[in-house]
Amino acid sequence: QIPVIDQAYSKLSNSITVEWVAVPGATSYLLTAQDGDSSIETIVINSPGTVTGLKAATLYKITIRSINSGGRSLPSPSKTAKTVLAAPVLSVSSPSYDSIVVSWGTVYMAAGFSVSIMRSDGLGSMMKENTTHTSLVFTSLDPGTLYTIKAHAWNVNGIPGDDFTYNQITSPRAPSDVQVAFDSGTLRATVSWIPTEGTLNYSVTACSEASKLNCSTSSTSCPLSSLQCGSEYSVYVVANNSAGSSKPTDAVSLKTVPCAPRSITIEEDNPGKLSVSWSNVDLGDYYVVFVKSDDGLEVHCNTSHTQCHFQSDCGFTYFISVFAYNKAGQSPLGDIFNYTTSPCCPSDFYPVFVSSDTVEIVWSPVRGAEMYETKAVDGVGVVLCHDTATICILSALQCNTQYNITVYSYSEIRGTNTSCVSKYVATAPCSPEIKNISQDDLSIIRVHWQANNDDAVYTVTARGEVGLWHCTSSGNSCSITGLPCGSVFSVSAVAITTAGQSLPSYSVPLETAPCCPNDLTVTQVMQSITNISWSVGAGARTYITILESPKGQAKCHTLQNHCLLGCITCGTNYTVSLKVITETGLASYCTYQGYSSSACCPSGVKLYRLGNNGIRIYWQASAGLISTDLYGSKGNFTCTPTSGLSYCDVTEIPCGDVYTVVVSPVPVKGSKLTFCPKKIYSVTCSGSSVGMGTRMLSVFHLHEYGGSSEICFS
Repeated sequence: QIPVIDQAYSKLSNSITVEWVAVPGATSYLLTAQDGDSSIETIVINSPGTVTGLKAATLYKITIRSINSGGRSLPSPSKTAKTVLAAPVLSVSSPSYDSIVVSWGTVYMAAGFSVSIMRSDGLGSMMKENTTHTSLVFTSLDPGTLYTIKAHAWNVNGIPGDDFTYNQITSPRAPSDVQVAFDSGTLRATVSWIPTEGTLNYSVTACSEASKLNCSTSSTSCPLSSLQCGSEYSVYVVANNSAGSSKPTDAVSLKTVPCAPRSITIEEDNPGKLSVSWSNVDLGDYYVVFVKSDDGLEVHCNTSHTQCHFQSDCGFTYFISVFAYNKAGQSPLGDIFNYTTSPCCPSDFYPVFVSSDTVEIVWSPVRGAEMYETKAVDGVGVVLCHDTATICILSALQCNTQYNITVYSYSEIRGTNTSCVSKYVATAPCSPEIKNISQDDLSIIRVHWQANNDDAVYTVTARGEVGLWHCTSSGNSCSITGLPCGSVFSVSAVAITTAGQSLPSYSVPLETAPCCPNDLTVTQVMQSITNISWSVGAGARTYITILESPKGQAKCHTLQNHCLLGCITCGTNYTVSLKVITETGLASYCTYQGYSSSACCPSGVKLYRLGNNGIRIYWQASAGLISTDLYGSKGNFTCTPTSGLSYCDVTEIPCGDVYTVVVSPVPVKGSKLTFCPKKIYSVTCSGSSVGMGTRMLSVFHLHEYGGSSEICFS
């Protein structure tokens, strides 16, 4: 069957709803909406049914067909229906925290518009406005609150079109009670505030002349990092939500800590005075300078100026930092400067060795010194010595010269400390030069030298194997006494001053005259031969022995310590002298006690027999006492003549023996002379004869001549 449409109407701008009476046997229905040449079909199951996809504010012809398994019915009688107006498309914003602006475009066939607004949470009352315009402003709204906005258009018949619903939140109110907490150590600030309604997040902005910093958060505080020192920031907070941003809060001023001072200069105006200066910094109220020495001691200076003065010690390294301060706190740590003061001066230096051309200086180590320079100035030249040790040997100096010596300390950083004081040190005197040596006496010499030193005392030393002899003088000569004879010496001189002792002069050899032998003995060996012997004289090489009398001289030159002298005249007084000579020809003349040669041996000795047992010995007259001696195997006999006689009788002489007869003068001192001629004869008993010997000083025979009592010797 063909269904019949009861009514067709539109509630939405894109659809028309159709109502009909159901047809028995129909399983579904085909709805058709035709607009001119175009049509839209929709199959539905039962009434009512809706055709969608239509155009707003358009008149459609509606028909319906029933459908079963057998097919479709014919279209029902048509009915016309017009779709309602389309909903206006809203554009909504919240320009301030208490207003919302709603605007839309024109709607086809619309005669006017109706717009309503109320809080989405249902609180408060709804506001509704009708207008023929395309925008409306709702004011006196709550900030940060979500509102639901509905709007529709109506036609000239007052039929409303589709609704358009839009949820819009108002802009938030600006936060209040903004606080800024600044951390001077990290150059960070924390900004906090009281939250506002309907805010999704907050934006914090800090502006200075040189930079701008931002941070965003959904909480009620936000950190600002990387703040610049020495800057003043204006800090404000904005609340944000989907509607927009609140007005900025009133700016809060934030002054950061001042920057670390720059252009720091450190000067040591005078030893012990350290000056630190720097350039002024922005926002700095005052400054503190910290000075820490390398031994751990720290001092500081608080000032509103840009310079501080400190006491300093030599040889220290000071670590210096300068901070600026204001109410925000301390500036960041800037460069830490280290300043090493000049090394200390060695003040206890002194000479430990001084010679004519060398001065050895030592001192204690001083703080801060890496090297030492020793300078010696004598007004003509300069001698320098560089070393890391605390000792300096200044060589190649002039003798007998006063030097102005200064020990400077040096460090690589500060260079040489030129404020060190000097001391005067004199070198030892120059070596004297011996000009000559004169001999004033056998045991006294005078040494002359060239005096070339100031205020010097000279000591001359004669050095030999037997010992040392000295003399001292401040002039240019002195005498050495008591030198032993026969010695070799090396003579040198030294000069002595308060500065020290010179090197010895070049040695000059000295030989003293040889010693005279202490003992000299003269022994008469023969009547004309004398043996002279003596003890060894120190230093002697050869000897010349001289016996001298008015009758002549006897001399002997020998290497030995004895000598035989011939041609001695008997009974003569001699002077005895000995010339002692060294290898170099230096001689000593030695005189001794005079010597008297023995009396001459008697001559013309004859023997006469006096009976059987007696003999008379006769000689020519001789001066002095005479001694007669007979030596035989049966006994020895001596007789001494009466003074003035020239014979002597020996009685009771045993016969039958050979006798040796010696007639010799008697010496004043000493033993009998043994060099006078010996006479030998035999004395026979009765019936025998006495004979003459044929040779003297040898065994010979004696003969008796015809009863004659005279016995003659040849």
